[in-house]
Amino acid sequence: MVSGSDEQEKAVTSQFAEAVAIMARLRGPDGCPWDREQSFDSIRKYTLEETYEVLDAIERRNWPDLCEELGDLLLQVLFYSQMAAEAGYFSISQVTEGLNNKLIRRHPHVFGDQASAAAGNSAPAGMETEGIDASQVLLNWEQIKRAEKAGSTDARASQSRLDSIPRGFPALMEAAKLGSRASKVGFDWPEVEGVFAKLEEEIAELREAIKKQGNANSGQDQFKEDDSAVIGEVGDLLFTVVNLARQLEVNSELALRQANRKFRRRFAAMESSSPGPLEEQSPGQLEALWAKAKDAESPRAAESAG
Repeated sequence: MVSGSDEQEKAVTSQFAEAVAIMARLRGPDGCPWDREQSFDSIRKYTLEETYEVLDAIERRNWPDLCEELGDLLLQVLFYSQMAAEAGYFSISQVTEGLNNKLIRRHPHVFGDQASAAAGNSAPAGMETEGIDASQVLLNWEQIKRAEKAGSTDARASQSRLDSIPRGFPALMEAAKLGSRASKVGFDWPEVEGVFAKLEEEIAELREAIKKQGNANSGQDQFKEDDSAVIGEVGDLLFTVVNLARQLEVNSELALRQANRKFRRRFAAMESSSPGPLEEQSPGQLEALWAKAKDAESPRAAESAG
């Protein structure tokens, strides 16, 4: 008798194989002209878009949308893998095999030390794996990962331990990863107050850069795109803010997305409550509309409505 889980596993295997075959057909001689024209570079932007659409569906708790968006994200994996197979780089089978081995290798507390070692775990012996909590799991994961990297060709050729952090990450994510990696060697603020002090320092330096560029660009209404001193100081300020978020254990990307949603919501409230087009309102009226939208979201306003 076949169990329900066995039937489900067979269905997933069959459906995945069908998806792989469909992607191969789309890229084939009699496939889709658009799909056949695509390259690794041309579909990168779609990968990024699909990733953010997955995040959006999660934030909205829209599970049907999430199901669809995860399919779109999986399509990106199939697309890259098919192009790689055509070029002779690797196949989708190697992608899934590599993932399976990695999951077993980095979870010795689940699959056992022997299976983990067979999957390529070369971390030093003595790792605690019995009855461990989530924090120890993360420590083990990092130790196993370091052992993997130490034996890789890229690691031996690398000049810096930061080189393994992809430069193609969104800037906020890259900044957080860089700060986190540097902290592992002790290059970090010992406490959050030090980051606040650095933040004030960067704000002061930005003010000074704006003042100097303002004098140099006297008579112009705005800074030129090549005002490198101002751009540099804005970048330093943003980098410090991201590391402040990291110190507070806040994901800066998700925090900014939350702030964006809040701004959208309040701006829409301004538009709906304005006596006329926003363009026709004075700065004072716009500020009053913003304050009204903000107050409407306060806990006190919600209690009054209830």
